[in-house]
Amino acid sequence: MINAAIVGLGWWGQNLVNSVRGSETIRFTAAHTRNQNPAAAFCAQAGLNWVGSLDAVLNDPAIDAVVFATPHTRHTDQVMRAAAAGKHTFIEKPFSLSLADAYRAKAAADSAGIVLAVGFNRRFHPSMAMLRDAVGSGVLGTLVTISAEQTALHGISMTADAWRVRPEEAPVGAMTAIGVHLVDGMIDLFGPIRQVYAEIARRAAPLADDTTDVMLRFANGASGHIFCSTAATPHYRMAVYGTAGFAEILGHPMDTFRLIPAAGGAVHGGNAPVVTETRGFDMLNAEMEAFAASIVAGRPFPTPMDQIVHGVAVFEAIAKSAATGSAVEV
Repeated sequence: MINAAIVGLGWWGQNLVNSVRGSETIRFTAAHTRNQNPAAAFCAQAGLNWVGSLDAVLNDPAIDAVVFATPHTRHTDQVMRAAAAGKHTFIEKPFSLSLADAYRAKAAADSAGIVLAVGFNRRFHPSMAMLRDAVGSGVLGTLVTISAEQTALHGISMTADAWRVRPEEAPVGAMTAIGVHLVDGMIDLFGPIRQVYAEIARRAAPLADDTTDVMLRFANGASGHIFCSTAATPHYRMAVYGTAGFAEILGHPMDTFRLIPAAGGAVHGGNAPVVTETRGFDMLNAEMEAFAASIVAGRPFPTPMDQIVHGVAVFEAIAKSAATGSAVEV
């Protein structure tokens, strides 16, 4: 059993703790937050020992791993401190906000020999595995383009004291909250991204830019498009178009996978869709259990760190493109 500490007990940190209740491989035993009072009731209910500093967490020999659900600008320092203490580390996305910081954090983890995991939970859903298989097997033919959308409404209700509205924590509209998931999924499916062009807007959120559009060109020659917003009706879609077929995942829970083979010789339309439903899959539990399994087995986390670092490079290029109004090479 892996004994873990949670650092950051906002709504997402609480979700991570709740995802492994009853797990036979990992449990949360300790917690640290900036302010104890807001987290006290949850700690008592979840059986967590609240400790007053990150140093206390890192110096506790009973803690095997630390899970960080913290503001983005703190990630690099926290990974490096945890690595120096020899603690296996799970950090929520985005891994970092700059490529230089990503290299520093990865180097610290590599030197320490710890397991380093980044929270891109959507990689673990069976629907993503099916889409990955469709892309990799060649059943879709030559890959032409990939289109991804993810939307939510939390940008409208965020208050001025929320750290997620600060431009230094959440640059480029909806990218840190949502868009990095789409970038990561595209890298997983199509490989390295060569060029990006991005635009941001504020459509409905009162305190921060809420909408981001990105055009992409991949190293394999295919194109891509990302639309993400924190001020639009919640939805998720990841779709791949090829010369021999079309495949997509639909819905925030990612329950629905559709594969539509191209109709032989037909200019328009395709064959009947093959639809697979996977209901109730817990992506957070899957990534936490995978983190624990990597620690026990002494092997890297399933999401390759070179892809994670490339995702940071893409994020940095998107930010530069949005600021300059020009296409940017990654």
